[in-house]
Amino acid sequence: MSTFKKILFAIAIFAFCKQAGAQQVQISKEQLIALTPLWKGERFPDGRPKVPDDIMRRMKSVSVEEAWAVMKNAGYGYQVAEGWQVINPDSVLVGRAVTATFMPARPDVWKAIDSAGKKEGRRGQNTWPVDLLVKGDVYVADQFGAHRNGPTIGDNVGNAIYAKSGNGIVYDGALRDVEGLKEIGGFTSYYTSYDPSYHNPPGDLNTMIVGINQPTRIRTVTVMPGDVVLGKLGVVIFIPPHLAEKVVTTSEIVRLRDLFGHQRLREGKYTAGQIDARWSDDIEKDFSKWLNEHINELPVGKEQIQEFLKDRTW
Repeated sequence: MSTFKKILFAIAIFAFCKQAGAQQVQISKEQLIALTPLWKGERFPDGRPKVPDDIMRRMKSVSVEEAWAVMKNAGYGYQVAEGWQVINPDSVLVGRAVTATFMPARPDVWKAIDSAGKKEGRRGQNTWPVDLLVKGDVYVADQFGAHRNGPTIGDNVGNAIYAKSGNGIVYDGALRDVEGLKEIGGFTSYYTSYDPSYHNPPGDLNTMIVGINQPTRIRTVTVMPGDVVLGKLGVVIFIPPHLAEKVVTTSEIVRLRDLFGHQRLREGKYTAGQIDARWSDDIEKDFSKWLNEHINELPVGKEQIQEFLKDRTW
């Protein structure tokens, strides 16, 4: 049996043996590790990839175009989700994804899931993923665009999310209490719509949770738990953990080359044609010299610049 078939078989057996309900809604550590094999670094206790804090910090300066180009070249061409309303649109959202998937509810399935959750001491389904959040996380929820009587997040749940994660949300559905959510200073969030109503199961049964930290869909993007979320300029990018460092380092190099190129163009040292084309050895040498001379003044960390210069032959 191939390794791939063994993984699928193990997941199928595990799912079959698990008690129906909340335990099955939340992915197991073994399943999550099996579904994220390209990540070789540290993980959270639940198996989620844990991209280092330094990479997360540096990610805030990455542009949408830079992140997209790296992912596209690696074969991940559909990682950008558009068409959002935004809370704190002038801020950047960066964090590690905790995913949740909701579906239109049906009484028998909702009751099976909810009953198992109550046996574990859980209350409203809309808070189950929130309970898992830690600092630096972003709550990413597929609420299937639910609008009237669909909101599962208002200012109470929003404050709970922020208290646990220090971050905002990406939420494909309607929010309520948006005025109150805007009062949470760092709650930079992307959402589909606003409606003053709220979900009210079992009285008005229209949503139910079917997945926690499982693969989920946001717009046209498949999002995995542990993906790096980057939200800016009204769009959200989901970066696979194993590409996060490459995205950051590529962005930093591009940023430095742009600064150098723009300065030299203003000085008249090179033409636009020379800077736009593949750089000659003389320009590359000039760039290396410029980096050394300005290493303490540039918007990229000194350690990162030194690491870049270490592998250059000029």
